[in-house]
Amino acid sequence: MPETPDDAVFHAGEQALQRQVGSREHLARLGARIVQDALPEAHQAFFAQLPLLVLGAADAQGQPWCGLLEGAPGFVHAPEARSLRVNALPGADDPLGACLRRHGDVGMLGIELDTRRRNRVNGQVLELDATGFTVRVEQSFGNCPRYIQLREARAQDSPLDARPPLRAARLQGEAAALVRRADTLFIATRVARGQSGVGAGADASHRGGRPGFVQVDAEGARLAWAEFPGNRYFNTLGNLLLEPRAGLVFPDFASGDLVHVAGRTEILDGAAAAALEGAERAVLLHVEQVIHRPAALSRRWRLLEYSPHLGG
Repeated sequence: MPETPDDAVFHAGEQALQRQVGSREHLARLGARIVQDALPEAHQAFFAQLPLLVLGAADAQGQPWCGLLEGAPGFVHAPEARSLRVNALPGADDPLGACLRRHGDVGMLGIELDTRRRNRVNGQVLELDATGFTVRVEQSFGNCPRYIQLREARAQDSPLDARPPLRAARLQGEAAALVRRADTLFIATRVARGQSGVGAGADASHRGGRPGFVQVDAEGARLAWAEFPGNRYFNTLGNLLLEPRAGLVFPDFASGDLVHVAGRTEILDGAAAAALEGAERAVLLHVEQVIHRPAALSRRWRLLEYSPHLGG
């Protein structure tokens, strides 16, 4: 079918996967009403009440990294509908510190663990200073609550751990154990602006499952997870189709540990994907860099309930 003006929000990778599942025609009509270039008032209010923000960006070599920023509610706020201010910066040992730059692409996911609400914002850094950064909003859209585990914050924050981060080329020891027991991961992907016109840039997204939904091989050189049914926009997988590098962060909400993993992905389907919980699709990541940051999060969260969409 001929592309319509509404279709300008999805790039070639996203469109290709939409065609495979039959959502292309529907999204071609509704795309610009779903993915907007400004923050609706409800989203402005949502971001202003968050204590946690997921951030994705790429380093100078184009490798995406994903991480979490924290602050008192209000540390993220919208000065106006087309910009979002974040009054926080990555820590000294956070790989995202080398990724933030003026005019650089960023993807942000606002997520409320105690309500399962989440909204996405993608754009470019307009300002970067000693207290934070301001992003020009290019894409703003909501996500459904599926696969988010329900958690509540503990009453008191905890001090940061003084232990230095552990860096490796493979998942080993406690970092591997944390990934194997994880029920949540966040993923950063990107498509360079010269590679795809519309919809190019960085993106940050969420994946959830019961502990063990991420499988790690014995050498810690590869990990894989099933892709459960979602909104069929294919923002993450569409990016990976055009640019296979990805950055993951696995939080241990009880201890505050974070494990960042960077590598190159393959999108699996058919029998290879079905081997992971019978999924239609799965993602295999070849591990290239691992950074384990003990107690990097100041806030602790208690698990209340797994997502009802996970069954079991």
